[in-house]
Amino acid sequence: MTVTKQPIRVGHSPDPDDAFMFYALAKDKIETGPLEFTHELVDIETLNQRAFSGELELTAVSIHAYAFLQDKYMLCSCGASMGDGYGPMVVARDEMSVADLTGKTLAVPGKLTSAFLSLRLCLGQDFDYVLVPFDEIIPAVVAGEYDGKAIDAGLIIHEGQLTYGDQDLKLIVDLGVWWQQETGLPLPLGANAVRKDLGAETISEVQRLLKESIEYGLDHRKPALDYALQYGRDLDDSRADKFVGMYVNDWTRDFGDRGRQAVREFLKRGYEAGVLPELVEPEFVD
Repeated sequence: MTVTKQPIRVGHSPDPDDAFMFYALAKDKIETGPLEFTHELVDIETLNQRAFSGELELTAVSIHAYAFLQDKYMLCSCGASMGDGYGPMVVARDEMSVADLTGKTLAVPGKLTSAFLSLRLCLGQDFDYVLVPFDEIIPAVVAGEYDGKAIDAGLIIHEGQLTYGDQDLKLIVDLGVWWQQETGLPLPLGANAVRKDLGAETISEVQRLLKESIEYGLDHRKPALDYALQYGRDLDDSRADKFVGMYVNDWTRDFGDRGRQAVREFLKRGYEAGVLPELVEPEFVD
């Protein structure tokens, strides 16, 4: 008799750290019991937008976007991407200060990304921007334009944090460094969110399997890295290993008390700055 499994559609970014996290689930390295996971690899801003419809049972989301999604999703305690003294960066062709960014036009990877919110908090004011796919921001900054629009600087995420120097671009500000200096906390960038209407039992099982997948990757680092490397644009083995280590680590195993505090502080400051319409108390899976 054929047993029908409950489908769990998973969305995550096509970058090495997310691929590393989901390696065991994507390659059937662990037993999933009554659940059947299918994977969609989509850029984070698209996932943020899709989450408003609750389309996916488990999805990567920016912490910024989560502030608008708490009616549909709760945050898994595992699967976080935290910038612990590093994070999204603003880069430009020429040296300049953070203050010099006033009046400049920046290429950004999405209005709902945590990178966008952290830059807004860092600048203390709105800024001019052009939406550009995350993997096209560095070329846009080098060219000085995107789709006919002038670009003065770019807000980079993912592996661009390790490769921007290859294009002779200059670092203006590392927002993870700025945030840590401001708060003493890591910068909460992304999380995995599970849909609330799945019910407590399924939610708990989804989180358990996500954590098992993360642990499997950490315990089988070489094959997990080999799998993740296919999503590492312009990353060699050494850089891919470094990048995965930046965003799949003890914070990924569990937010912990300090990680939860960082999420609360990030959302609180977003609200106080007038970027978020209400003060959100994050809800984590136990």
